[in-house]
Amino acid sequence: MKQKRFFLNEADLPKQWYNIQADMVNKPMPLLNPATKEAIKAEDLYPIFAKELCRQELNQTDRWIDIPDKVREMYAYYRSTPLVRAYGLEKAIGTPAHIYFKNESVSPVGSHKLNSALAQAYYCKEEGITNVTTETGAGQWGAALSYAAKLFGLEAAVYQVKISYEQKPYRRSIMQVFGAQVIPSPSMTTRAGKDILTKDPNHQGSLGTAISEAVELAQMTPNCKYTLGSVMSHVALHQTVIGLEAEKQMEMAGEYPDMVIACFGGGSNFGGISFPFLRHNILEGKKTRFIAAEPASCPKLTKGKFEYDFGDETGYTPLLPMFTLGHKFKPANIHAGGLRYHGAGVIVSQLLKDGLMEAVDIDQLESFKAGCLFAKAEGIIPAPESCHAIAATINEAVKCKESGESKVILFNLSGHGLVDMSSYDQYLAGNLVDYRLSDEEIEKNLAAQD
Repeated sequence: MKQKRFFLNEADLPKQWYNIQADMVNKPMPLLNPATKEAIKAEDLYPIFAKELCRQELNQTDRWIDIPDKVREMYAYYRSTPLVRAYGLEKAIGTPAHIYFKNESVSPVGSHKLNSALAQAYYCKEEGITNVTTETGAGQWGAALSYAAKLFGLEAAVYQVKISYEQKPYRRSIMQVFGAQVIPSPSMTTRAGKDILTKDPNHQGSLGTAISEAVELAQMTPNCKYTLGSVMSHVALHQTVIGLEAEKQMEMAGEYPDMVIACFGGGSNFGGISFPFLRHNILEGKKTRFIAAEPASCPKLTKGKFEYDFGDETGYTPLLPMFTLGHKFKPANIHAGGLRYHGAGVIVSQLLKDGLMEAVDIDQLESFKAGCLFAKAEGIIPAPESCHAIAATINEAVKCKESGESKVILFNLSGHGLVDMSSYDQYLAGNLVDYRLSDEEIEKNLAAQD
């Protein structure tokens, strides 16, 4: 029998996170204070984040950051996650390519998001914080933070993008089961939310909107900090446990990836699986391709503009150097709620700018078609976000079929779709449509923002 799954012993789990900033020839440009346009210092972020997270955010020198023992102990509850050879998918495509996926759907909350939620909750608890706030799109991050907050005895308030709050009621229920307060965003509970609803009473929400509300609540609540599930560099840092495990597991399989693929919203799972392998391209000259798969309705990497922009709609955050569609961009109501974000993380933006990675955009219908094929072939129903990575993987595997090349493809299955079945219902009923932004629409949006 051919080996399909590869696991690590607990003793072999990573003891440190990998900080790719230390190895980048061109470091990410600094975050800026929007009032002074001066580079942000760690202490400037203390009012928003836990202090250790602020230091990690701006650390461009230390290649390895120790994982706290308590966090590593909690990782061991569900890590290592399996590396799986997708024999069924290979057969369904008829490709000579060898396809592997890292199955992050086996975490207690069903996605990779817990890897950073545990770390952020730990650092908040160590600092004596009692309350945390956050935003969430599809609800995977909100579920992870709600669970991690409960483990560390913290009270959590989650602003969920309103359209996802309505589309994904079971994700909302999961957060509430863990004890979190869940508020559809935009809401009337913050000044930012009130201002947005005053201008547009029918606003369906965006991650930028929810971030504004969560940051404002954190700043107005005593002994409270803001946490987030993507975009920022310290979040991608925590997620590198994915790629560090995958490195060892690929060695067990006797192969090394020619391509590493992940879906892309803000960069957490893409960075998590890619950065440990990318360091070998930077330091050793390996030629692995790194492909970020984003929705065609929110194509900041493939069609956005590299510039300083806010991470939220209202403008509470520092200015970030990133590929962006504009912080007031209103994404289409696609079911991959975790990918409906206007900008890319600063590390990924610099890597794309330097040609060290690439990006593709995937239509909504193509993504669900790929997800259904994967489910039939491998027995796992993927989250709508992960379907984008699967679609990009299938496209590359088909190219291998046409060329006869047996390349090795590794992708990240960032979460399962068992609480996203209403979106599959809509797809199977033929009720979903594609949303592809034109260049004219993007230019118009950026011009209006300026």
